[in-house]
Amino acid sequence: MNLAIVGVTGMVGRVILNLLEERNIYINKFYPVASNKSIGKKIFFRKKKYKILSIEEVIYLKPDIAIFSAGAEISKKWAIKFTNRGTLLIDNSSAWRMDKYKKLIVPEINGNIIKKKDKIIANPNCSTIQLVMVLHPLHKKYKIKRIVISTYQSVTGSGKKGLDQLINEENFFNFQINRNAIPHCDIFDFSGYSKEELKLINETKKIFNDKNLRITATAVRIPVVGGHSESVNLTFKNDFDINDLRNILSNTNGLILMDNIKNNIYPMPILCEGNDNVFVGRIRRDMSKTKSINMWIVSDNLRKGSATNAVQILEYLNLINNNFVFKYEKKNCYSRYKRLFS
Repeated sequence: MNLAIVGVTGMVGRVILNLLEERNIYINKFYPVASNKSIGKKIFFRKKKYKILSIEEVIYLKPDIAIFSAGAEISKKWAIKFTNRGTLLIDNSSAWRMDKYKKLIVPEINGNIIKKKDKIIANPNCSTIQLVMVLHPLHKKYKIKRIVISTYQSVTGSGKKGLDQLINEENFFNFQINRNAIPHCDIFDFSGYSKEELKLINETKKIFNDKNLRITATAVRIPVVGGHSESVNLTFKNDFDINDLRNILSNTNGLILMDNIKNNIYPMPILCEGNDNVFVGRIRRDMSKTKSINMWIVSDNLRKGSATNAVQILEYLNLINNNFVFKYEKKNCYSRYKRLFS
């Protein structure tokens, strides 16, 4: 396939490049795209130098697939122009997530709803992805009624400027981030919720196709680099056996159960950074409410929270479009995805 990555020099774009190499995905022609200040510069990919192109140049090259990681404004301006020229688009921004005509995809959960006619696939918010990865198998078994979420989010969730402030205390967040916790991720809505909190609420309902879920969230930025953490309280319609619940999670693809408090084993960002899995632990019944449970979820927001999920969508598009092939043995690919999406 011919692949374009829009926003290739950004934090997520660079992780996507690494994943394409790690997962050994065959690419015929590669088109790196970045902002005007980077056009003409060179970028290394698979031991080759590539000249960074403008988005105006690449649209006329008609890539088979484009992964957009350059923000909602760029996606809204250019996505339809690309699809009109025959390009399939995977979008990492918030531009299309809540569009009722666009699929919001976490491959392990709902990859099977992607059809050949879909031209724009939306990648969910990073904190949403790790949440639904854990909740989905439990929702299928016990039927979740209510979700209370508190997130503790890495500075990398706000991009390079957030990381720069943590390192150099440059002026990006409203307040000092070092030795601090800021209960403010993205802008506030008229309701008093932040956009990050509303993404968790609305995207989870869309992915689960369940408008009746009751969800509330508080999102906090903390001085951590390598991952988002979430404290989650669930109330189920049906009661549960906690050992059965743990067994479900430990046998779910893409999840790692890290839950042994006797030996101080539980998920932490420092342990999960650079990993494509979602980690869950501190599982315990809520003593204040029946049919309820508390848990702690951690994942690398640049990997499964963004780049890995996008590349998994890319792999799935390869499967359902027969003109694209994998460099590695096709039967291995099909067996892996048959297990994920059956």
